[in-house]
Amino acid sequence: MLQRDYTTSQLDVLEAEAIHIMREVAAEFERPCLLFSGGKDSIVMLRIAEKAFWPAAIPFPLMHVDTGHNFDEVIEFRDRRAAELGARLIVASVQDSIDQGRVVEETGRRASRNRLQTTTLLDAIEEHEFDAVFGGARRDEEKARAKERVFSFRDDFGQWDPKNQRPELWNLYNSRIRKGEHIRVFPLSNWTELDVWDYIRREGIEIPSIYFAHTRKVFERDGMLLPDSDVVQRGDDEPLIEAVVRYRTVGDMTCTGAVQSTAATVEEIIEEIAATRITERGATRADDRSSEAAMEDRKREGYF
Repeated sequence: MLQRDYTTSQLDVLEAEAIHIMREVAAEFERPCLLFSGGKDSIVMLRIAEKAFWPAAIPFPLMHVDTGHNFDEVIEFRDRRAAELGARLIVASVQDSIDQGRVVEETGRRASRNRLQTTTLLDAIEEHEFDAVFGGARRDEEKARAKERVFSFRDDFGQWDPKNQRPELWNLYNSRIRKGEHIRVFPLSNWTELDVWDYIRREGIEIPSIYFAHTRKVFERDGMLLPDSDVVQRGDDEPLIEAVVRYRTVGDMTCTGAVQSTAATVEEIIEEIAATRITERGATRADDRSSEAAMEDRKREGYF
């Protein structure tokens, strides 16, 4: 007698949940969009969107809030992947926000455009009248993330109030908003970094080369390895070294650090992550090395 295996893997459950969330948003909202930076989490979200609406095209645009200080490898991948899918890509530019006087660029050795993204994001949401924005945040990133719902309500100023969250019973999501308000939607809320990499391996998803071990000129600051770049100010006391590194996360070069690693394949990355006890943001994001209260303040201002 033919034996059939009806067991469901953890990845199958996570994928099904994410697909359900995306279809729910497409059905309930008029103008959703998906934040797509070319990083691994947004790449996984893009694959989920492909599966959720196949064989039809993805029914909402992609948007990237571009600081202008992103890694070339990631921007190339972003543009190529969007073109392959025939998806509409909206690039919201922090440089444009600076030129228009909407934000003031930081100066000094530790200057970064990362925090300036908030204004650019909120302006883009208002300009395009988006009422739902898919983000790739996961609850294992930092404690403030863990307090959010899958549907994270934002008021007409784009602000998040943890005391004003709506209950989520099972897989029932409250999508009711007034004009000017919007919902940040996190389909990967229940995923971990390891889940993301397991899914990339299972699906055979292409990712930017920067995630794999490569030789790069870097310098050390506060225990992190920052890249040699024209947009990163390096002091005389921060000598350049050549090291074999990879990136666990990608973003603005001024605050995204590399980790020393020889992992050159997805399988080796999975082994490496399974053994580490430091979160990816704790290891690689200078701007996220702050208290839980500080991160909540940033999110109240409209941060991702």
